[in-house]
Amino acid sequence: MAILQYLLASVALVAPVVDGYKGFRTSLILGDFKEQMEEREMRTALIHPRDTDLEKLYPAQTIQIPIDHFHNDSIYEPHTNETFLLRYWFDASHYQPGGPVIVLQGGETDGAGRLRYLQKGIIAQLSQATNGLGVIFEHRYYGESHPTDDFSTKNLRFLTTDQALADQAYFAQNVVFPGLEHLNLTSHNVPYIAYGGSYAGSVVAFLRKLYPDVYWGAIASSGVPEAIYDYWEYYEAARIYGPRECIEATQKLTHAIDNVLINHTDTEYPQRVKNIFGLGNITRNDDFANAIAQGIAGLQGLNWDPAVNSTEFGHYCGNISSTEVLYPGIAEREEEAKELLAVGGYDEVKLVNQLLNYIGYIDATAVKGCKRRGKSQDECFTNYDSKFYQQDDITQEWRLWAYQYCFEWGYLQTGSGVPADQLPLISRLINLEFTSTVCREAFNITTPSQVERINKHGGVNISYPRLAHVDGEWDPWRAASPHRIGLPGRESTVSEPFILIEKGVHHWDENGLFPNETRPGLPPKPVADVQKAEAEFVKVWVEEWHKARGTDV
Repeated sequence: MAILQYLLASVALVAPVVDGYKGFRTSLILGDFKEQMEEREMRTALIHPRDTDLEKLYPAQTIQIPIDHFHNDSIYEPHTNETFLLRYWFDASHYQPGGPVIVLQGGETDGAGRLRYLQKGIIAQLSQATNGLGVIFEHRYYGESHPTDDFSTKNLRFLTTDQALADQAYFAQNVVFPGLEHLNLTSHNVPYIAYGGSYAGSVVAFLRKLYPDVYWGAIASSGVPEAIYDYWEYYEAARIYGPRECIEATQKLTHAIDNVLINHTDTEYPQRVKNIFGLGNITRNDDFANAIAQGIAGLQGLNWDPAVNSTEFGHYCGNISSTEVLYPGIAEREEEAKELLAVGGYDEVKLVNQLLNYIGYIDATAVKGCKRRGKSQDECFTNYDSKFYQQDDITQEWRLWAYQYCFEWGYLQTGSGVPADQLPLISRLINLEFTSTVCREAFNITTPSQVERINKHGGVNISYPRLAHVDGEWDPWRAASPHRIGLPGRESTVSEPFILIEKGVHHWDENGLFPNETRPGLPPKPVADVQKAEAEFVKVWVEEWHKARGTDV
């Protein structure tokens, strides 16, 4: 199947998409943070019925966890001996004596959002295959697992990967599951297997290496164990695997617009570029460049599971690839488009209509979306608002992941970092200065992220017995994973599975379907194959645990 057909998967080629895809990304801007706050308000006002059902099926439990596991590390001063309640959920319906406890690390989000994996996703599948007990483990600070009363920078000092790792180890060593108090289901008595996707995949990889006597095995799905400050390579997956027409048009149009914005700053042309896109009221050129760059970032939103799939990348590519004008109302801007392209160094005929379609796409998404919200264009699209960044009460959830990447993970996704001999897919105005705005304004972090705190664990070369790496061929995060293109290949073994999901994107093995939801091609064979392999090697790991202790499975 052609890649573009695969991306579109029966949706209309041209559709005025209302909301752009926002996946697990860094380099978030002010508009993204405000959107998170709006979504939080909506969640508070109206809880989705399906989520309510899952939370009734799997009631939240809590465990007392030390706020500070490391009293010998000065970065946590002043230290504290206090504890906090950390949430978790579990399903013992598949459990039989001898089975493992399988813990999904919730990562940088509300843990309740991961409950579907306990019901029919990877945790349900592994639990059923191994007679195991499945757990969703909420990451400190996220959801309702709050160690502090607010999210001030001072109180975020305990939000580190090291503290999160210690939380998960402490849980395995001390948990008593309600209703199963008569059973010793701690890591002293049963095998513990960890699973995580994306950032959480890195956490469980480190967990296996740092706490090998607590967690017997781990599966890092789309894990990113190599922290990279300037992660311009985020867009490499789109450049390499995206539809050729889409990628070439995006590169050329981005280059032309950059030539105008960067090389003609003292002329009328930068304003005319903003005007033709209908974004003439955005003051700053970098804000404008970022506002029109969101479509190409949608690759990460592709998922084989219809319930969570985003078609935004397909819509974007379908628009910008077409050499026929798709928006009749935009056609009147043809002469202006020709002149601006010429100023930007391009005189290709087909590029004119592609620019018009790009303008139409931005109008249907960004421009009209801002108008519906009743805000000015600067309010919608600027990355600069010191007053907003100073908010730090307990509702300001946007501060959490932003603090983590500013402090130690990096992953600022830039256009400026792209090699000079390669055309970027986003503007070179989207640079480290722009993408680190939140770091300076919200946390007073003015130096690069301390990526060495993460990379000391091995980076993309991390390897350990019973540590599996499962990645997606098309994943934008692949360049930070052990499957990074250009690294020597590894042999996949039962002890160290090393699996690349063909045409897969971001932790595609995590989702699952009920038997009555499957149909030919769903889940796709590469996903079904990897999930089967995961069940098989985890079963072997559990057998090895029992053999090492002379106990019965």
